[in-house]
Amino acid sequence: MIRFIHTSDLHLGRRFGNMPEDVRGRLIDARHQILDRLVQAACDHNATHILVAGDIFDTETPTDPIWCKALTAMGRNPDIQWWLIPGNHDSLAAESLWERFRHHAPANVHLIDTDKPIEIEKNVCLLPCPLPRGYPGRDLTAWMASHKTDTQVLRIGLAHGAIRDFSDGDTAGDDIIPPDRAETAGLDYLELGDWHGGISVGKRTCYAGTPERDSFRHVGRGTCLAVTLEGPGIEPVIETVDTGQFYWVDEELPLIPGQSAVEAFDALLPADRSSRRDYMFRVRASGRSTLAEQSALRAAAETAAPEFCHFILDASALETEFEEADLDAIHHAGALRVAAEELSDKAQDSERSAAGFPCCFQRL
Repeated sequence: MIRFIHTSDLHLGRRFGNMPEDVRGRLIDARHQILDRLVQAACDHNATHILVAGDIFDTETPTDPIWCKALTAMGRNPDIQWWLIPGNHDSLAAESLWERFRHHAPANVHLIDTDKPIEIEKNVCLLPCPLPRGYPGRDLTAWMASHKTDTQVLRIGLAHGAIRDFSDGDTAGDDIIPPDRAETAGLDYLELGDWHGGISVGKRTCYAGTPERDSFRHVGRGTCLAVTLEGPGIEPVIETVDTGQFYWVDEELPLIPGQSAVEAFDALLPADRSSRRDYMFRVRASGRSTLAEQSALRAAAETAAPEFCHFILDASALETEFEEADLDAIHHAGALRVAAEELSDKAQDSERSAAGFPCCFQRL
């Protein structure tokens, strides 16, 4: 039996340049702390190995403090063995980085730079696939199927890449990993990295996702997986473990005329206000609402925003439901009045609205 932590896509050194400065600092700090969180997850689950399926660093040129701090954190608990393969962000093409990393690595940190089997414990064989370059152009897991081991040996695959092609072409890329690789290669478990959200591809193949989420594309907290293999051929026991500090939320707020926008907005917010400081929260309003309701919604969002680490109200898809009082509030002469009346006429013409004439009073 072996129990280990499956993780990937640490992206240490990420700068988060698209975030406000104060938010950026908190996200960078949380990413530095993720190594300690992974060690804690290993200790909590009696795992003696942490397997990292690529993208330890965000680039092939992290600063010296970044990789030095990483080695210090990994070496802090010498009973935990780290097994690392480079991914597409920090491939083996970064020779200078990995030479220095290997030279300074403590005894419990193992950089894997060849696709050769490694016995990490008695009767436990690791079949690794480090990336020689960012885009290898071939399926690096293909060799696993031809490598034979004793029937009593546990076989664990470690790879970084996609199981489907996200390009617009009709044919799959040459570097796509077959979703059934665990079956065709007789693996007890195939650990994958590259996708930042957790995915169970099959009973023996998983993406753990990044341990600290980094965008609204993958909501929730970052995670790793605690994997237990009780013997060759036995289905693995896989447990999802929360490791992220920040909770990413992307909520839709569909509105209809007559509905209280503020009440609908408040219902989306976390009930525990003390926890909001660790939330990255986006609300995407859509549908139709009056000017008064939109104004109240913006005011509610401005009031709530300071309680969150980062808050976005996206009302770009929210159209305006005009009322006569809205026009009466505008001076009865001038270009603004004329434009407002034209928009009001369009809003009342369902056929023209359906043909592509949304009302955007806010832009006048």
